Amino acid sequence: MIFKGVGDGRPYPDHGFSQSDWAKVPPQQVRLDELVTVKTQLDLGALLDEDSTFFGDLFAHVVGWHGDLYLEDGLHRALRAALHQRQILHARVYRMGDRT
Repeated sequence: MIFKGVGDGRPYPDHGFSQSDWAKVPPQQVRLDELVTVKTQLDLGALLDEDSTFFGDLFAHVVGWHGDLYLEDGLHRALRAALHQRQILHARVYRMGDRT
């Protein structure tokens, strides 16, 4: 199994982050098998495009919510890493609601 789970939608509330807000979050390494996706479908063009990060963030966006890590943006990057047999993804992780 590549991911911890495959979800259909975001289970967490809207965080209101803009691209510039995400840019302020320092990237870190995240294991693919700790991520839950929020999309069930992938744009194959984004996966195969060598310039897929030209207009976007170089790092995936992950939201921590109630102890889980949700891959909000960057599914194509995560799958590309898995296809290259890497278990780690560099991502910007914003943790919200991790209080117990």
